[in-house]
Amino acid sequence: QVQLVESGGGLVQPGGSLRLSCRASGNIFTIYDMAWYRQAPGKQRELVAAITSSGTTNYEDSVKGRFTISRDNAKNTVDLQMNSLKPEDTAVYYCNAEVRRAIISSPYNYWGQGTQVTVSS
Repeated sequence: QVQLVESGGGLVQPGGSLRLSCRASGNIFTIYDMAWYRQAPGKQRELVAAITSSGTTNYEDSVKGRFTISRDNAKNTVDLQMNSLKPEDTAVYYCNAEVRRAIISSPYNYWGQGTQVTVSS
């Protein structure tokens, strides 16, 4: 079993910052891509940022220059530093990781339960 647990969400004013963290634990052989998604009420879940095991990153256009994704492979963690937050960033943010649990198994995507980020004055 693999578990992903997010932390760091909360209420922040426009222009403020938050840092989200996600830790993967359980039966982990190796973790490939890790990512942050978000979903606002009534909207589809969207990819915010992703990072490969080697450190290559991709960002959704609206967060480029404001958000930074990083990971610590030794700790099985991925973080999302969010600066210059806007009301439209308000959503539940979900951690995602592609995990191989054993050498004989195939990678599988796991999801955290999500953490609420609210940007409001």
